[in-house]
Amino acid sequence: MADLPSLRETLDAHGLLAKKSFGQHFLLDLNVTRKIVRLAGPFEGRAVIEVGPGPGGLTRALLESDAGAVVLVEKDARFVPLLSELDDGSGRLTIVEGDALKVREAELVEGPTHLVSNLPYNVGTPLLIKWLTGPWTPHALTLMFQKEVADRVAAPVGSDAYGRLSVIAQAVCEARVVMDLPARAFTPPPKVASAVVHLVPRVDRPDTATLKRLEQMTAAAFGQRRKMLRSSLKPLGGAVLCEAAGVDPDARAETVDVAGFLRLARAG
Repeated sequence: MADLPSLRETLDAHGLLAKKSFGQHFLLDLNVTRKIVRLAGPFEGRAVIEVGPGPGGLTRALLESDAGAVVLVEKDARFVPLLSELDDGSGRLTIVEGDALKVREAELVEGPTHLVSNLPYNVGTPLLIKWLTGPWTPHALTLMFQKEVADRVAAPVGSDAYGRLSVIAQAVCEARVVMDLPARAFTPPPKVASAVVHLVPRVDRPDTATLKRLEQMTAAAFGQRRKMLRSSLKPLGGAVLCEAAGVDPDARAETVDVAGFLRLARAG
C-alpha cells in the first residue's frame, strides 16, 4: 500500500469526479480512513464487506489491517479499474459490481463478517434497515452517515433525534457514535457534517416476526408522533394493545423506550 500513488493522484490519473446522483463524497485522507478501520476492528482474520468504496481510501486501510477477505460492492463501474489496482493477486480482494440494496451478502462471504463503509448519503438508511432486519446478520457494522442520521441511530429515548430508526437499530444492536467528521474532510465537501456509528448485534436479537411487527409499530407510532399511542396505534390495537404490553396508552412515541416497543411488537 505504501508504494501506491495518493488517492487524489489516482483519481486524477483516471479522470474521475464524484457523481452527485450516487451521493458520492470521497474520504481522501488516509489518516482518517485508518482511524475508522481501527475503530471497526480488530477483525482477527474475519471477512469485511465495504459498500461504495469509490477511490478506495477505506479499502487501502482495510488491506493494511488484520481483516481476512475484503469484498467491495461498487455500483459505479467507473471505479472498478481503479480498485482493481489494489489487488495484489493473493485472492484476498474481491470486487463486486452491483447495487448493495440488491446484493445477497451471504453469497459473497462465509463466516462472521464485518461491514465497514462510508455509505453514499442517498442510500445509507435503506442499507442499514436491510442489514438490521434482513436474513443476513453481520458480525459488526462500522458505518459513516450524515451526522443527523448517525445521531438518530444512537439517540436515547426522549431526545429530539429519537425515532423509528433509533428503536429498530437499538432493538437489534448496541449502537454508538464513535467519530465525528466535518464536511471539509470530504471531496467534494457535502453540505452537512458526518459521523461514524459502530453497531454490534445483540445476542438476544428479536426474531424475524417480532422485527416485522416492530417495523409496523414504529411506523404507526412515529408517523403520528404528536398523538398518544392509543390513537396512533389504533389500527394495530390501540389502548388494548398498549395495556397488554404494559405501556401507557396516553404516552407519546418519543417517551417509549426500545424495551417498550419490543413489548408492543410481541403483544401485537
